[in-house]
Amino acid sequence: MREKATPVDAPILEIIKKRWSPRAFEAAPVPREALRSLFEAARWAPSSNNAQPWRYIVAESAEARARAAEVLTGRNPLWAPKAPVLVCIAAQTVGDDGKVNRHAWYDTGQATALLTVQATSRDLAVHQMAGFDREKARTVFALPDGVEPIAMMAIGRMGEPSALPDPLREREAAPRARRPQSDFVFEGRWGTPWDASDAGTSP
Repeated sequence: MREKATPVDAPILEIIKKRWSPRAFEAAPVPREALRSLFEAARWAPSSNNAQPWRYIVAESAEARARAAEVLTGRNPLWAPKAPVLVCIAAQTVGDDGKVNRHAWYDTGQATALLTVQATSRDLAVHQMAGFDREKARTVFALPDGVEPIAMMAIGRMGEPSALPDPLREREAAPRARRPQSDFVFEGRWGTPWDASDAGTSP
């Protein structure tokens, strides 16, 4: 698995540093046992009232992947169909009791985050995609009322960046970057920077 430098400002787990989202995938199938491992990690994610609203529609066969690829938009059709597994990530936003689950999207994100970490531990790559046609996805994957498509996801082993078209090849090699903590961690109220130094620790 190709690794990218992860310039962290504080120590984090190596498995988190190792995770990133490539676009170049090998065509080799992902063993079913490995996929079960990923979905088992998602299964044990926390969720509000233990509702477990995450739903994954998996496309592995050539025919199923071709159908799944029809919902992709933007540049995603240039690379994602080559991945051996495509998945529609969905959330059950209305529970079996008919009540709206306001936390369904959040909880589905938590489950998928654990899935990506588990994948990294198995030397598998995951690339999640916001670029897809939601109405088409609802039809292609036969999603019922009360279930919302959130994202698409490619799973497989990393391939060679040289197989990507020029613009994507450049992005594949680009260094990783993130906002500093000061942009998103506040003290007490929005916009007040949190003092991350040891001096800011209360006695």
